[in-house]
Amino acid sequence: MPITPATATHRASNGTADAILLELVDENGVTIGTAEKLAAHQPPGQLHRAFSVFLFDEQGRLLLQQRALGKYHSPGVWSNTCCGHPYPGEAPFAAAARRTYEELGVSPSLLAEAGTVRYNHPDPDSGLVEQEYNHLFVGLVQSALRPDPEEVGDTAFVTPAELAERHAKDTFSSWFMTVLDAARPAVRELTGPSAGW
Repeated sequence: MPITPATATHRASNGTADAILLELVDENGVTIGTAEKLAAHQPPGQLHRAFSVFLFDEQGRLLLQQRALGKYHSPGVWSNTCCGHPYPGEAPFAAAARRTYEELGVSPSLLAEAGTVRYNHPDPDSGLVEQEYNHLFVGLVQSALRPDPEEVGDTAFVTPAELAERHAKDTFSSWFMTVLDAARPAVRELTGPSAGW
């Protein structure tokens, strides 16, 4: 994975994990500071920059990810292809591509911006709060997945009908429907009317 100035700053040289910092933003998405990741998610939550990726296969099916059971936030729930937080100073597009590769072992063959959405979603199980200014991306995946088991419990490609069926019986992340609905215009443009999104 390429090293950018932002990612180089956040790589631990001694093999230990440094504290992960997030970019705090105002209601317009303008950076106003930083906060440690866990602290930013403590109630009532601090508004910070995030991203959500929606990748589709050539049949127009959405790639879902089940978050690994070892994750401290929303473990074991289903969600969009990839989501996370840019490092301070890292472009959201670069962060989205980086985390998709780190989590799923694949680089999108196409990745395009799909707008932003701002939300506040408390997680009743963990007590943490997702107070996010979220950059949305849609794209295509055409390579075999190689998920990192520490990040990803399972994956599935689904049609809209299969997603509705899963959503009725499985647990999804608190933010999933908010980000999917916000990304739908770009998803429809990418997948075409026949995919049904």
